[in-house]
Amino acid sequence: MHLKRTINKDLLINIMANRYLLGFDVGSSSVKASLVNADNGKCVATAFYPEKEAPIMAVKAGWAEQDPQMWWDNAKLSLQKIMKEADATAEEIKAIGISYQMHGLVCVDKNLKALRPAIIWCDSRAVPYGEKAFKDLGADKCLSHLLNSPGNFTAAKLAWVKENEPEVYSKIYKVMLPGDYIAMRLSGVANTTVSGLSEGMFWDFKNNQVADFLMNYYGFDGSLIADIVPTFAEQSVVSAEAAAEMGLKAGTPITYRGGDQPNNALSLNVLNPGEIAATAGTSGVVYGVLGDVNYDPQSRVNTFAHVNHTAEQTRLGVLLCINGTGILNAWTHRNITPEIGYAEMNDLAASVPIGSEGVTVIPFGNGAERVLENKEIGCSINGLNFNKHNKAHLVRAAQEGIVFSFCYGMEIMQQMGMDIKKIHAGKANMFLSPLFRNTLAGVSGATIELYDTDGSVGAAKGAGLGAGIYANAAEAFASLDKLEVIEPDAAHRAEYQAAYAAWKETLKKNL
Repeated sequence: MHLKRTINKDLLINIMANRYLLGFDVGSSSVKASLVNADNGKCVATAFYPEKEAPIMAVKAGWAEQDPQMWWDNAKLSLQKIMKEADATAEEIKAIGISYQMHGLVCVDKNLKALRPAIIWCDSRAVPYGEKAFKDLGADKCLSHLLNSPGNFTAAKLAWVKENEPEVYSKIYKVMLPGDYIAMRLSGVANTTVSGLSEGMFWDFKNNQVADFLMNYYGFDGSLIADIVPTFAEQSVVSAEAAAEMGLKAGTPITYRGGDQPNNALSLNVLNPGEIAATAGTSGVVYGVLGDVNYDPQSRVNTFAHVNHTAEQTRLGVLLCINGTGILNAWTHRNITPEIGYAEMNDLAASVPIGSEGVTVIPFGNGAERVLENKEIGCSINGLNFNKHNKAHLVRAAQEGIVFSFCYGMEIMQQMGMDIKKIHAGKANMFLSPLFRNTLAGVSGATIELYDTDGSVGAAKGAGLGAGIYANAAEAFASLDKLEVIEPDAAHRAEYQAAYAAWKETLKKNL
């Protein structure tokens, strides 16, 4: 006797369906989107637009603006490409996360339309407004409450708009960061996070609230700040209008948002005190997590709320930024070794001993450096002997100079109480160079772990955490691929240290 077995059709569909997490990474050069399989943690499709660098408008020297609509358009194009590549359906996307370029200013009216181009992170017009606030309010007040000088951050940029474009300022309904804008376009709801407010200098860490004293100083109305939502939670859902335009499902939750450097740390599973994440693209960043409220009295590194910071659990991200990193390496390749590729250039540099036989390069040729208290000393080559040195020495000295600038900033982080024993990084950009990696490990004494990940994948996994698909970070990042481990070379530690000491002596002469 045969029994007829029936299977519930809806149950079968649910068993067979994929569960995807969508991550956007809104940069100044492109917008990247990735789909991550929620069940195995693997990225199934990724794309970015534009394929050449997005334009940055510079109406005047020191200005840098972008049209927020361009971010939205590029997000849509990236999404369409990955959905086609993965053969995915809108119903299969279970949550959305957003990473974004930090410190930008987007102003919208009551109809949630941008009133002017966004003033982005590398725009320097607001420096005098931040410096005046720091002086008038006092260093102790600013550093103990904001953990930074108001500097050139979002609040100072808004002060510039208030003074120079009063007709625009009078129409502002909400101010937001680039990631807040994309979330708003997806949902039709304006909101922000504590982490985001802290990077804009709008958050008072001492009183655990919006920084009213700075708002009052600049004459900002408190209503300009969007509603605050948790970093990991259902912050809003995709609207019917955005769903129709983007090819998403209405009601899909947006469950995570983080600035690009905190998000990079998240993507490398750097969440706890003493853990370090590093990047070395055009500029270089070392981002470490502190478990106590602290700051650099000279504001040479910046301190923000990390993505997992709460009132009950202090998790601060200390950000060291060096402007002249990958851009110096690219300049070296373009002007000194244009006839060979980067891999061959690295081999050429490795043919020279540690310390480049006395040649040192001070790499600060990409504008004012925060780590040097905003001094602009330029790039310089020192110790060059025409009878002894050749282009191999210059190439190695350039990479060593970049590493030494990292270590110089990391010493400030150590003074703040950070014990740097391990550095997490994606295997990309300068970290593709064995010489760069070995020198960084050799000078710092830290082990370097290289992973296969990026910001959009990190944002997708952040969305999984915010949606409760992952119980914790350990589960979310269990699939993170560790590609390589670089241990400090104890046999050559003294040589690395001597080269670094010589570099610091040269730097002192240039300051």
